[in-house]
Amino acid sequence: MKVEDQIVFTAHHGSWKVADRLLDMDDEKVAHFIASIANTVNAKIPEYLTEVMNVAGIMSLAGELAKKDLGDAIIALKSPGTARKLGQLVFEEDKKLKKHLVEVAKALLVREVLSKKVPVEYPEEPLSEVRIVFPYNEDHINFVAFHVSGKTKWRAVRRLIIDEKTPMADVARLLASINESITLKLPFYAGIDIKGIEAWFGEFKKVKKAEIPGVVEKYRHFPAENYAPTGFHEHARVYALRTALGKIGLPLDVPAKSLEKYLEKK
Repeated sequence: MKVEDQIVFTAHHGSWKVADRLLDMDDEKVAHFIASIANTVNAKIPEYLTEVMNVAGIMSLAGELAKKDLGDAIIALKSPGTARKLGQLVFEEDKKLKKHLVEVAKALLVREVLSKKVPVEYPEEPLSEVRIVFPYNEDHINFVAFHVSGKTKWRAVRRLIIDEKTPMADVARLLASINESITLKLPFYAGIDIKGIEAWFGEFKKVKKAEIPGVVEKYRHFPAENYAPTGFHEHARVYALRTALGKIGLPLDVPAKSLEKYLEKK
C-alpha cells in the first residue's frame, strides 16, 4: 500500500498537547510547516533538561552575557571561563559524561544569549493546537516526514513513547533530533542557498579570538535577500547565523548526539 506524502507532528505529555498534519506538499507550505515544528521543539528542549543540568542557572548566565554587545557576547560564549561556569551547572561528576552535558549546556546558553540580540528562531509561530487525532493514547512525541516525488526523498520517523521510566533527557534528545532533521531539509523546501551562505563566510577557516569581530561583522552585513526567495529571507538569516557560529566553534542547536552518548553511558 502506498504511503501518503505527509508531515505529522504530535506531542502529548502533561499539559503539552499539540497535533498537526500537512498533506499539501507544496514546497513553500512544507517549509513554513516544518519551521513551525522546529520552533516548537526548540522552545520545549530546556524544560526536559532540568534533571541533568541547572537550566535556571544557565538562563541567569545568559542574561548576564546578553548585556554585552553582539561581538563581545560571542567572544564571552567562546571563552574558557564560560565553559568552566557551564561545567559547574551540569549535574554530573564523571568527566566523560560531563563533557557531553557541557556541550548541550553550551548550545542552550548560545541560543538563549543570542535570542536577545538577533533572530535565532524562524518567523513562524510554534504549533499550539490539537488539530488531528493523536496516533497514540500514551504520552508521546511523534514526528513523521514522508515525501517521495521525483528528486525529493524524505523519509523520517522520530518517535518516543513516554512513561515513568523515561529519562526526561531522552525526550530532549528526541526533540533535538527532530530539529536536526528539519535543519537539514528546510533549505531545500525554502530555496535557501546554503552553498552560497557558506561561500559568504568562506574567508574564515579556523577562527581565532581576534577574528571573531570580523565574523560578526560579516554576519551583520549578510544580504539575506540574495540567498533565499521572498518569504524566506529571515530563515536564510538564521542559517547565516548558524554558519557564522560554526566558523567560531559555537553551536546554535542542542546536539542530539551528545545527549545520546550521555544516555548510552549513564
